[in-house]
Parts: sequence; C-alpha cells; structure tokens
Amino acid sequence: QERLVASGGGLVQFGGSLRLSCVASGFRLDYYAIGWLRQAPGKEREGIVCHSSSGANAWYGDSVKGRFANSRDHSKNSVYLQMNSLTPEDTAIYYCAKCWAGVNGYEYEDWGQGTQVTVSS
Repeated sequence: QERLVASGGGLVQFGGSLRLSCVASGFRLDYYAIGWLRQAPGKEREGIVCHSSSGANAWYGDSVKGRFANSRDHSKNSVYLQMNSLTPEDTAIYYCAKCWAGVNGYEYEDWGQGTQVTVSS
C-alpha cells in the first residue's frame, strides 16, 4: 500500500522555523514529483510546493516563496520542508502528496496523514 506520512509539526512563535518531514512507503519516491499542500481552519486546501522527481526543479506558491524550501533524500525515501519566517497565516495542517502541473495550476493526490503547524503571534 502506497502511503505518505508527514511529521514534524508543532507550535512555534512568529518569525520562527520548523522542518517538516515526509516519508513514503510502498513506492519509490524518486519516481514522482512530490509536494506539499496545507489547509487552514475554514479555508480551502492550498498547494504550496511541487518538487520534480529529479529534484532539479521546484515550484513554490507566492504565499511561501522565499521562506520555504523543499529538499529530497531518496536514500531515505523522504522529502523535507524547511519553513522559515513563519507567521500566524501559516497555521494549518500540512500534507505531502504526489503532484503535477495541471491545466489550471498544480494538482495533488494521495496525500496521507498530515501534521499540524501552529504559529503564535
């Protein structure tokens, strides 16, 4: 069974940093573009990162560009999201997922267990 499990969330103060991890099981992560999406309370799910399978190219949404950086470690079948300069607007449940460039923007599938990130003001 293919699974993606995100972890590493928590409570952090305004301006702080967190590093999220995502481990894949049941499939080789290096075969897929992998990204992150998040869902804040009362808001629609928002795609924020899509990182190519090779790791050579990454798309970042405007809301996180310049503050978040994704990396891949294929030896551990994992990806990591380094989040810096966090604000309360980043408070959400974060999920990792397979991703691709669709007609109307990046699309995501197979997201699994998410991790809660809460940023205090």
